[in-house]
Formats: sequence, C-alpha cells, structure tokens
Amino acid sequence: MPALRSTHAPLCAVLLAALACSPPHRVGGYAATAPSPSEPWPVSPRQRAQADSTTARMARRMAPAPNDVKARAGALTLADVIDLALGNNPQTRVSWAQSRAAAAAYASARGRWMPTLQADATGGPARAISSNPARVPSDRTTVTATLSLQYLLFDFGARGGAMGAAREALLAADLTHNSTVQGVVLQAEAAYFGYQASHGLRDASRQSVATAQANLAAAERRHDVGLATIADVLQARTALAQSQLASQSAEGNLQVARAQLALALGVPANAPFDVVADSGATPVAVLAENVDSLIARSARERPDVMAARAVARQGAQQARVAQSALLPSVTMGANRGQAFSNNSALEGGTYALTFGLTMPLFSGLSRESDVAAARENAAAAAARADQSTLTAAAQVWTSYWLLQTATQRVTTSAELLASATRSEEVARGRYAEGVGSILDLLTAQSALADARAQAILSRWTWYAALAQLARDAGVLGTHGEPNLTLTPGAPGKPR
Repeated sequence: MPALRSTHAPLCAVLLAALACSPPHRVGGYAATAPSPSEPWPVSPRQRAQADSTTARMARRMAPAPNDVKARAGALTLADVIDLALGNNPQTRVSWAQSRAAAAAYASARGRWMPTLQADATGGPARAISSNPARVPSDRTTVTATLSLQYLLFDFGARGGAMGAAREALLAADLTHNSTVQGVVLQAEAAYFGYQASHGLRDASRQSVATAQANLAAAERRHDVGLATIADVLQARTALAQSQLASQSAEGNLQVARAQLALALGVPANAPFDVVADSGATPVAVLAENVDSLIARSARERPDVMAARAVARQGAQQARVAQSALLPSVTMGANRGQAFSNNSALEGGTYALTFGLTMPLFSGLSRESDVAAARENAAAAAARADQSTLTAAAQVWTSYWLLQTATQRVTTSAELLASATRSEEVARGRYAEGVGSILDLLTAQSALADARAQAILSRWTWYAALAQLARDAGVLGTHGEPNLTLTPGAPGKPR
C-alpha cells in the first residue's frame, strides 16, 4: 500500500493541477465562454437586464426638455437644438464634474494655510503588577483627553505652490468646460445645418422628378402625333429613372443626417422630433474682421488655448513645490490634556508648547530628481501651450478662407440657379414648339438639378463655415451666435 500511494501521488497532483487551471464552464448559472472558436458567446438574460438598467439610468440623467420645447418637438429651431444638445450631451457633464472636482481640490489646498486642531481620547482598564509578592495588584481605569493644535509657520513656498497649482488647475478645468460647451454647440449646429441641407436636397430631387415626368409626358405627346421618335421617349424615361434614383438616395441621406442630429441632441434616433424647414435665401454678408485680428482674438479668448496656458502655470507652481522639499520647515504646536481615573493619584492635566524644525539632509538624491522632473514637466507644459496657440492660428486661418470661399459660392450658385432655371424653361418651350431636341431639354434639366443642389449646399456650407470660424476664434456663443462682425453686401476681395 505505501508503494501504491507513492506511485499514484504524482498522477493525482497532475490531475488536481489540471482541474485548477482549466477555465470554469459556468459562471452564475450561465456559460462562461463561447462553446467554440467559431461561435459567439451566448448573452445571458442577466446581461441583457443590466444593459436595460444602464439605458434607463442614462435616460434619467438626461436633462428634461422645457415644456415649450416639448410642445414644438416637431418643429425645433436652431436655438432649441442647441439647448437640448447642451442639456443632454455627456461631454458637458464630464467637464462640469471635473471643474467642480478641481474647485474642491483648490479649497483643500487653501485649507493648508489654516492650523489643524485635533482631539484625542485614550484609556481603559489596566492592572499594575508589582514584583513584590507582598503587594496586592491594583486595578485602575484611566482616560486621557488631549486637544492638540499644529501650525506650519514656514515652508519656503510648499503651501503657496500647492495652492497656486490647484488654482491654475481649477482655471484650466473651467476653461476646458467652456471649450467643451463651444464644441457641443458647434456639433449641434453642424448636425442641424447638415440635416437642413439634406432636407433641401431631398426637396430639390423631388422637383427634378416632377420635371422629368413633365418632360416624359411632352415626349410621349409628340411621339403620339408623330413629331418625335421613340428615341425621345426612351431618353425621357431614362432621365426620369435617373431622377428617381437620385431622389431615393436623397431620402436615405436625409435619414442618415437625422440620425446625426439625434446624436447631437442626445436622444435616440427613433425619437419623434423634427426641425423647422428653412429654405429661405442666405443673407449674403461679408466678414468685417481681417484674419490677423481673428488670430489675435483666438490667442486671447479661445478657451482651450487659455486652458493650456493655465496648465503651464500649474507646472511652474508644481516645480516650486518640489523645490521647497529641499529646504527646511518650521512648525509650532500646542496641546492641552486631562487625565481622568478612579485613582486620584493618576489624575491631572498637561500643557505643552512646542516648536519644530525639519531639515532634509539626504534622500538618495530623490528630492533633487523630483525638482528636475517638475521643471522639465513645466517646460513641456509651456511648449504645449505654445503649440496650442500655433494650432489655433492655423485653424483660424483655414476656417477664415473657407468662409470667404463659401461667401463667394453663395452668390455664384444663386447666379447659376437663375441661369439654369431660365435655360431649362427655354429648352422646354423650344421642345414643346418642335424646334428643340430632347437632348437639349434633358441637358438643361440636368444642369438645373445640379444648380439647385449647389444653391442648397452653398447656403448651409456658409452657415457651417461661419460657425466653425467663430469656434476657432473662441467666440462662439452658447446659443449659436457667432459674435463676429458681419456687414451686408456682395462678397468682394477678402480682407
């Protein structure tokens, strides 16, 4: 039997190890993994319930829409879209919570300038045992209450640096929140303008279908009376089919744009909402500010640039804190204590006033290395602030010229639409009178459809470019106002 145990002992150890290393087949009553590499893991009802619970919590966190906005959910204005986006977008909640946390951290750093007051109470039953066997052990109960006061008199800038760093961190968090708000406003405006453009393109495609149907009817009438060949009818039918395909694509693009707008609003894509149809003419306006002044405004007013500078100043304060660790600190303390006991000989009060000097002597050069690291981090933060200024200038330059181009395209597309409309009317009249060809009519129809699309895109591209420039300059308002100086009139030479 002993030999048998020694033979099977290693085998048992191997089996136990294999069982311990093998993954579990079931976890909480559900499959732990997928049954095979080629099959998906079966999602348990518990996981689905957790997902439903998460979705419900997210819906509860969303800001409720104002009653007046709910009443016109089917005809939202741009201001309504921005209000809903700011209330529902998680990005603003994140940046707001971070700024509040930074405010609490600043309050904590400022509190280090105050003295600390602490109360302690210790004690309990005890027995004094003497080495003299003739003495009877005495039992006693003693409680000592102490009130201690501590104050740091001088630390060569550690507290001031910590409070300065916390203050700059708070400013950076607040400015980052402002930048986040501007980003959400720009996202909402871009989605709104994109949806309006898709809506206009869908309507224009329907007009093109109606025009193609009228052209087909004219071709069929001429063919019936022998004034046109079957080729005219076939060409008109082809043009109609192409217009219908374009209209169907425009309808699909409209639904895609609606999903992007819902995402910006922070609501499900299948939520019942719509915006006010806006197909009016774009007010042609020229930017009265030159690009140099806008770049200067971005360096002065753009929140993310100002936040980068605050972070750079925070790094300088942190270097100050690291430097103070190499220097001594002076403290003062005072305490008042009172002992209570069932033995009067053990009762009494204590008083103390203390002064302390702490002098760092040697720490394996770790403090010196901390100072070097803090200085280099401050230099890196300053370089990042410079880079953010350069990036902002490049973005303002780009968006400025995009707006100039968009402004010119508005006028050009309006002239193109007027010319294409007149050309299509002339071609349709000539074909009806029998002096024009179907090819001329279809060419004019195609040019008119393209001109309509260009006019719509130019209109909403101008609005989007204006909003982008306002955001890049750091002056985009919380209601979508660009806060840029515009003058009415036809676009001319850029300033």
